Amino acid sequence: MKQLFFAFPGNLETPTGGYGYDRRIIAGLRDLGWQVELVPLGEGFPHPSAQTLATAEKQLAALPLGALVVIDGLAFGTMAGAAAALGHELSLIALVHHPLCLENGLTDGQAEAMRESEHKALAFARHVIVTSPATARQVADLFEYPANRISVVLPGTDRPEALPREKSNVVRLLAVGTIVPRKGYDLLFQALSAMPDLNWHLEIVGGLDADPECYRTLLQQVGDLNLAGRITFRGAASPEDLTGFYRDADIFVLASRYEGYGMAYTEALAHGLPVIGSGDGAVRDTLPQGASLYCGVEDVGALREALELLITDAATRSQMAAAARIAAEALPGWQDAAGQFAQILQEVPQ
Repeated sequence: MKQLFFAFPGNLETPTGGYGYDRRIIAGLRDLGWQVELVPLGEGFPHPSAQTLATAEKQLAALPLGALVVIDGLAFGTMAGAAAALGHELSLIALVHHPLCLENGLTDGQAEAMRESEHKALAFARHVIVTSPATARQVADLFEYPANRISVVLPGTDRPEALPREKSNVVRLLAVGTIVPRKGYDLLFQALSAMPDLNWHLEIVGGLDADPECYRTLLQQVGDLNLAGRITFRGAASPEDLTGFYRDADIFVLASRYEGYGMAYTEALAHGLPVIGSGDGAVRDTLPQGASLYCGVEDVGALREALELLITDAATRSQMAAAARIAAEALPGWQDAAGQFAQILQEVPQ
């Protein structure tokens, strides 16, 4: 039986796109006959304490000599010392959802320190797996990592049953993403504040605890823009509950500043929702023409125009919803993603 150790930071059950990708790949590998052993690395990543780093390195050092180990990039990029110490004893593979140094909210000094740490750590990775071609290019450019040792495994997408939506006089907007600055909720609120007379309501589904200061600032912004009662923060949701939010929505919108892939966009397409999206990274490549409106990076005016069009034009919403279903048929499933992941693991030099 093929054996893999999968090392991850924090709680693997955290309802985010990155952790969701990890869970589905692990489950898919097990279905393919792999023995996947989980290695929890502790809390606090990507800003772990010295004690957490030391404990994480001890856990990795205890693995069998020559073991095949995938380490989630949220941790790997901060573990340059452990990678250097263990890179010749273990077959280390970095799973990079997006470069940590590109996270919004970092000072120039913090971003450079993170870039240097990721650069040093990746030098000891036998291979890097990323979730989009855009991230592959960034890893090669930012960290001078050989492009021929980077593989792209796109996230899979489930195919939900098409169900009729209940009619409503209110146009129901949905955004899915953890409450952090990178997701651009402040930009979305600015755009929505310019259309107080239109009949809309926004549901936001995403964890509230990752950046409490960001959440407090957004609540203040909702009050300042007189949007109270028109925006609801739902917090994190289980996969089953999330399906219900997609089913009940009319439009999906996410004003991200940056995405390594953007699983929420493809999930929305699979549920037949017209999509409004923005941001750097892989967003433009993820959003298909005809089913989505791409609004650039931090362009509140473009967001406002896209929202106004879809809120007021039911015929356009319907056309884009049909295009979304068609576009989703071309997306890989999770079985495809796991199979590709497994093939890459088998080809990594030991």
